[in-house]
Amino acid sequence: MADFGTGHGKIVDIDIRGGSRFGLYILAFILLVILLFMAVASVPTGHVGVLTLFGKVTGDVLPEGIHLVNPLKSNNTLSIRTQEIKESASVPSSEGLIISMDTSLLYHLDPEKAADVYRRLGPRYEAVVIEPNLRSAIREATASHSANALYTGERELVAKQITEQLKSQLEWRGFIVESILLRDIQLPASVKMSIEAKQQAEQESLAMSFRLQKEKQEADRKRIEAAGVRDFQQIVAQGISPQLLEWKGIEATEKLANSTNSKVVIIGSSKNGLPVILGQ
Repeated sequence: MADFGTGHGKIVDIDIRGGSRFGLYILAFILLVILLFMAVASVPTGHVGVLTLFGKVTGDVLPEGIHLVNPLKSNNTLSIRTQEIKESASVPSSEGLIISMDTSLLYHLDPEKAADVYRRLGPRYEAVVIEPNLRSAIREATASHSANALYTGERELVAKQITEQLKSQLEWRGFIVESILLRDIQLPASVKMSIEAKQQAEQESLAMSFRLQKEKQEADRKRIEAAGVRDFQQIVAQGISPQLLEWKGIEATEKLANSTNSKVVIIGSSKNGLPVILGQ
C-alpha cells in the first residue's frame, strides 16, 4: 500500500509540473505577440508619425507606411496634406466701414518640422496658431484699403498682402502657406448702391467719350476728303486752257463729220467758231 501510494504521488507530481510549463509557454507567447504588436507603428498615407517616449518628443519622425519601433514609444500621426481653413469675418475698411469677408487659407505642415510643431504646439495647432494669425492678417490687410477698392479691383492685392503676412508668421513655425482665396466680399447696402451708381456713371462717361471721338474722326475724314476734291479741281482747272478746249472741240467735230447718223450742224454760232449740234 505504501509503495502504491508513493508511486501514485510521483505520477501526479509529474503531471502538475508539465502543465505549469505549458502554461508558461502560452503566457510567454502571448507576451511576445503583445510586444510585437506594440513595436509596429503604422503611419497612414499623407501623414507623418512623431515618436514620444514617456511623454517626451524624441525627435524621430516616421514617413507613411509600417515601421518597427521601440514598444515603449508612442506614435502620434500628423497630417502633411493640404488643408483648408474657412474664415468668415466682419472687418473694417480704411474709412471705418464694416465689411463681411469670406476667406479660405490653403496650407500644409512641413514634414521636416513635424516633431518641433508637436513639441511646441501639439496636435491642436490649427486652433492655437493658424486661425488667430489668419484673422489678424485679414483685419490688418482690409484696414489699409478703402471699401470701393476692396469691392472693385484690389482683391488680388489684398490676398497677396494677407499671404505675405501669414508666411512671415507661420513658415518659421513649420507651416507652408500655399494661397489665400477671397471667396466673397459684402459691403453695406448703401455703400454698395453708391459704388454701383458711380461705376454706371463712369461707364456712361466712357461711352460718350467714345461716341465723341468717333464723330471727330468722321469729321476729320470728311474734311480730308473735301480737301482732296478741292485740290483735284484746282489741278484740273490749271491744266485746262482755251486752246485745249478749242482743240477738243475740233476733235469732236471731226468725229461727228465721220458719223453716219443724221444730224443738224450750225456753223459759226459759238464764240470760237466751232459747230453746234442741234439734233440727230
